[in-house]
Amino acid sequence: MLVSLFVCPLCQSPLQPALDTWRCDGSLNSKQTVHTFDVARQGYVNLLPVQQKKSKAPGDSQASIEARKRFLNRGHYKKLQALIGQTMGQLLAQREPVATSHNMPVNWLDVGCGEGYYTQAMAQMGSDTVVTIDALIAADISKPALVELAKESKAAGRLWYQKNTDNTDKATAIYPLVTSAAHLPLRAHSMTGISSIFSPILPKAFAEVLTKDGYLIIAKPDEGHLASMREALFDSVREHDSDKFLQELAPYFTLMNTYRVSDEMSLSADDLADLMTMTPYAYRAKSEKRQALVTTVEKEAFRTEARFVVYVLQRALVK
Repeated sequence: MLVSLFVCPLCQSPLQPALDTWRCDGSLNSKQTVHTFDVARQGYVNLLPVQQKKSKAPGDSQASIEARKRFLNRGHYKKLQALIGQTMGQLLAQREPVATSHNMPVNWLDVGCGEGYYTQAMAQMGSDTVVTIDALIAADISKPALVELAKESKAAGRLWYQKNTDNTDKATAIYPLVTSAAHLPLRAHSMTGISSIFSPILPKAFAEVLTKDGYLIIAKPDEGHLASMREALFDSVREHDSDKFLQELAPYFTLMNTYRVSDEMSLSADDLADLMTMTPYAYRAKSEKRQALVTTVEKEAFRTEARFVVYVLQRALVK
C-alpha cells in the first residue's frame, strides 16, 4: 500500500498520508508520540525538520527557480528530458512482467527535483508507454521549488490526493516533499528507481530506499558543457569531471549503461541571463565578465553547446 511508503522524519515510525495532515503512528518513538505534518494549500508536505536545515532557506532561490522555468520552457534541454524519459521507460518495461505477476507497484523517487521540469515528464510516461509509475516522489530541499512543482501538479490533476484509491485510476500520483536527500522519509527498499538530475549523489542513502534490484539514473554536465559560455566568464576553466563519483557508488551499484546527449544552442540575451541565473556561474563569475558577455549578446545571438552524460545503474545484490 502507498501509505507504507513514508516514514516520519523525526522518529522513523510509519507515516500516514491524509488530505489535510500526515501523521505518524509513533510506534518507533520511545514516548509513543505522534508527529503531524500539515499539507500546504499548494499540495506539498514539508518533511524537513529544523535540525536538518543548514541555512534558513536551503536550496534554490526563487530567482533561480523562475529563471530555470523560463529557460527550460523554451525547450533548450528538451533532448536531455527525452533521453531520461526514454531510459526510464526501457528500464520499467523490462521490469513490467515481473511487477505485474507479483502485483508490485512502481514507485519512483526524483531527488533534487527542483520545480519539476523532469518530474512532470516522468508523470506523463503512462500516457506514452505501457508502463505507469504509480507513486512519483518529488523531493527537494528548496521549499520555493516544491511550491512551483505542487501548483503545476495540482493544476494537471496529478497530486496524490487527486487520484482514486480504488485502483481504477492508473495515472501517476505525484507526492511533492520538502526533505533532505540525506534523510529520506521513505521506507527501506520501497523505491523501484531513483533519478538524480544535477542533484546530490548519496550512494548509501539511495541504496537503502531502493528495492534489491532497483535502478538509479544520474544526469550530469559532460565534458565541454557550455564551454564557450564558461570561457567568456572565467579566466581559467576547470573541466567537468563527470564520472568522479562512480567509485563511491561501486560498493552499492553496478553501472549498466552510459549515454551522452548534446545540443547546439543559439541564445538570446534573455536566454543567457536566465542560464547564468540558474547556474552557479551567476555568483562565481566577476560582474564585469557577466556584463561584457550580456553586452555582446545584445548585438548577436550567443552560441554554445549543452553536453550531458546520463548514467544508468542498478543496485548491487548484497553478498
